Amino acid sequence: MDLRLLPWTTPEGNPCYLSTDSDDSRLSRLADDIEAAQLDSGRLVLAGSRAVLADPEAGERAVRFALTRATESLEEMLRVAVSRGARIPCPLE
Repeated sequence: MDLRLLPWTTPEGNPCYLSTDSDDSRLSRLADDIEAAQLDSGRLVLAGSRAVLADPEAGERAVRFALTRATESLEEMLRVAVSRGARIPCPLE
């Protein structure tokens, strides 16, 4: 049984892991739902960031806000990618 990296951290910013025999457990399904929401949110943040960067009138506050949100989304998406990548079965050699 492998540990699954969950799509959230502790209040201190440390990773959280799930140990379960079932990909269909209540906590596994919750993690799947949160990952999907994070990916959807990331797409929206990307669109918003592109709009800010395309606006020559965008001020420093708008750019900093877009960059802050993009950084947060990237961190979440990397966590999802690592978690999903770790769950891909490796072929036997």
